[in-house]
Amino acid sequence: MSTHETPDGAVATSRRVRTLFFPLVASAALLMTVPAESLAAEPAAGPVAAANALSRAFRDAAGKATPSVVVVRSETKARNVTANGGRRGPMDNPFRGTPFEDFFRDGMPEGFGAPNGRTPPRSGIGSGVIVDATGIVLTNNHVVEGADEVTVELTDGREFKAADIKTDPDSDIAVIRLADATGLPTAALGNSDELEIGDWVIAIGNPFELETTVSAGIISAKGRELGRIRRSKFLQTDAAINPGNSGGPLVNLAGEVIGINTAIASNSGAYQGIGFAIPINQARWVSDQLIARGNVERGYLGVSIAPLDTDMAEKLGAAGRKGVLVTEVMPGTPAAEAGLQDLDLVLSFDGKPVDSPRTLQEVVERASIGNKHTVVVLRDGKEVTVNVEVKTLPDQFGQRQQGRRIAPGGAETFYSKAFGLEVREKGSIAEDAYEGFDGVLVDRVDPDGLAAEVGLSPGVLIRKVGKTPVTSIDEFAAALEQETPEAGVVLQIRTPRGNAVILLKKEV
Repeated sequence: MSTHETPDGAVATSRRVRTLFFPLVASAALLMTVPAESLAAEPAAGPVAAANALSRAFRDAAGKATPSVVVVRSETKARNVTANGGRRGPMDNPFRGTPFEDFFRDGMPEGFGAPNGRTPPRSGIGSGVIVDATGIVLTNNHVVEGADEVTVELTDGREFKAADIKTDPDSDIAVIRLADATGLPTAALGNSDELEIGDWVIAIGNPFELETTVSAGIISAKGRELGRIRRSKFLQTDAAINPGNSGGPLVNLAGEVIGINTAIASNSGAYQGIGFAIPINQARWVSDQLIARGNVERGYLGVSIAPLDTDMAEKLGAAGRKGVLVTEVMPGTPAAEAGLQDLDLVLSFDGKPVDSPRTLQEVVERASIGNKHTVVVLRDGKEVTVNVEVKTLPDQFGQRQQGRRIAPGGAETFYSKAFGLEVREKGSIAEDAYEGFDGVLVDRVDPDGLAAEVGLSPGVLIRKVGKTPVTSIDEFAAALEQETPEAGVVLQIRTPRGNAVILLKKEV
C-alpha cells in the first residue's frame, strides 16, 4: 500500500466484502404472502416527508456555501534541474493534482521532459473558500506551495490574481489575499468543537477540475493524526474527496464551514471512503495569525514527549490513567524553569485532560504567551501541580543542523537533516550483535523524517550507502552527501534478524 493525499495523502487498508443473500430471500418470501392490492398502496407520507426535509437541508446548505467556494489555479515556471554534484534526479510530478498523478508519483524518469537540464512549466488546481469580502481566501499550503503565480476563479466567473500568499506548512494552511477585490461572497464559519460523530456534512470543491462539485457524508471520526502534517488533528469523513478538493470547505447542514478538506486515505490515489479535513477552529487560529503577522506564533514547554503504553503506566504507578509521558526536559526551557522532570506523566493542562502527545502539543501551542499555566503531572505515583510560563516557540527549536557533533556520553555522531537520521561508529558495544560486520550504527531518527517513515530505528547497523561500504561516520557522511531525498538512497542494513535493503525517498 502507498500513501496518497489530496494531492498527496494518507494510508488506507482494504477489506474483503462478503455479500449475504439471506435478507433478500426472506424479503422475497414475505412479498409472496402479501396481497397484490397492498403492493400498489401509496408509500407512507412520514418517510417521504423526512427524506424531502433532509434533501432540502442539503440543498440549502450547499446554496449558502457554494458562492464562496473558489477554484485555485497555480502555475510554476520552467526551472533548471538542480542536484548535488551536478547530477540530475527525477523531476517533480507535472501531473500533481490531476487524475494522472499516480502514474508518476515517484517523479518523471531522469531527463524525461527536461531538455537542456530544465523542467517544463507545470500547473495545478485546488479549491479554496472566501472568508473575508475584501478578498481573503483560505486553502491548503500544498495547493499553492512553490507556485510562481496563483489565480482564483469565483463561481460567477470572475478571476483574481493573488497579491500575497502566507503559508504555514506545519498545519498545511495557506491564506491568499486577492488583488483589487471587494464585496466578495463570504462563507460563514462554524464551530468544529461542537461536531459529533455521525453529523451530516457536505464537501464542496473542484475534484478532477469538475468545478463546484458537492458530495455528502457524515463525520466518521475526530482527532485523527497524519504523520506528514505535524500540527493538525483531523476530522474524518466519508464525504467524497478527490484530487482537486484540497482547500475546499467541509460544511454542516447550517451551511457553515467546519473544516478544510485536505487529504484522503487511499491505495488507488482516488476516493475510497475516507477523507480528512482540518477542523475550522484550528484553521481559523492559524489563518488569523497569518493575516495579522504573516507567520504563526506557537507556545512551547521544551519537553520531549511520548504516548503512555500499558507496561510503562504500570511501572510508573499510573495503571488505568491517561496522560502523556515526558521523556526529556530540555535545559533553559519553560518546562525546566518550572521544575518539570523526566518521567513525569502529564495529566492535564489548564484543566483540560491530555491523552496523546498531539493533544498536549495542540493546547500548549495555543496557550497565551507569557502567562502562567497550570500543569498537573503524576510523579512517583502522586499528583503534582506545576505552574509553567509558556513562551514563544523558537525558530527551528528541536531541529538539529546537519553535521558532526558530540552526543551525550561523548560519542561523536553525524546527523543528516535531509534523511532524518543520526549515526555513530560501531564501537565495542555492538560487537556481540554485529560481530564480523562493518558499518555505522543508527543512534537517533527524527520522528517525522524519511528514516522513521520506512521503520529505521536506533541500533540498526548501516553497512553500505548504495554499493559503497561505510565503516566510519566520515565515510557515511561522504557517501550520503552524494545523494538527495528526491532521488532516494538505498541503504544496505543489518539487524539482529539479518540483512535487509531499504530505500529512503521523498515523495514528490
